[in-house]
Amino acid sequence: MIFTQSINNQRSTIDKVVEIKNLSHFFGEGKLKKQILFDIDLTLNSGEVIILKGPSGSGKTTLLTLMGGLRSAQLGSLKVFGEELSGASKKKLVQIRRNVGYIFQAHNLLESLTARQNVQMSLELHKGINAPQVKQRAVALLESVGLGEHADYYPHNLSGGQKQRVAIARALVSHPRMVLADEPTAALDSQSGRNIVELMQELAREQGCTILIVTHDNRILDVADRIVELEDGRITAKNNSF
Repeated sequence: MIFTQSINNQRSTIDKVVEIKNLSHFFGEGKLKKQILFDIDLTLNSGEVIILKGPSGSGKTTLLTLMGGLRSAQLGSLKVFGEELSGASKKKLVQIRRNVGYIFQAHNLLESLTARQNVQMSLELHKGINAPQVKQRAVALLESVGLGEHADYYPHNLSGGQKQRVAIARALVSHPRMVLADEPTAALDSQSGRNIVELMQELAREQGCTILIVTHDNRILDVADRIVELEDGRITAKNNSF
């Protein structure tokens, strides 16, 4: 009985990829200090697709960067993969980032590298993968997103949708436990945006990771298991999807 309870408790911890309690965050100091997030309570579970929506300036990107270990949490509790990030050291934040894939609106591809080389960059953070394996995995992911024939193309020779597909491949190639996407469809037309989020959803679910998508795009809300709304730095609604 005790053994069973221990397993259940362990599974419960693993299932909670992100646990946030009473999280607040500020920018600036002294008279310029401004509160951006107010008493955030939120849990992201393993395998979920969550959409975070809200008006510009509501704190969506700030919350995403905190979850991804791109900055240290200030007040309250923020646990990612069971690790407390409130006041975390740079070393711990780097460890967390190795298990997170990022997809941003501007792609952030290096123009001097080919599509394959951009994807391979994500694997350079991980030890124990030799050069042939790195290349093989990068090419395989590009094939999965329909860019196998464009592996040696440079970003300036790719369309906006193709660049975003490279960014998705780069985010997923290391098999992260969580993918964070900040406005991934903002620069795309309706059909390209739809294809991107469905592709991201399909590939990430195959890998069993959690996806958080920050968006203003109401056309993609139906891909979510859950929709979280943020306004003026506060969560105003947590809904099941349609």
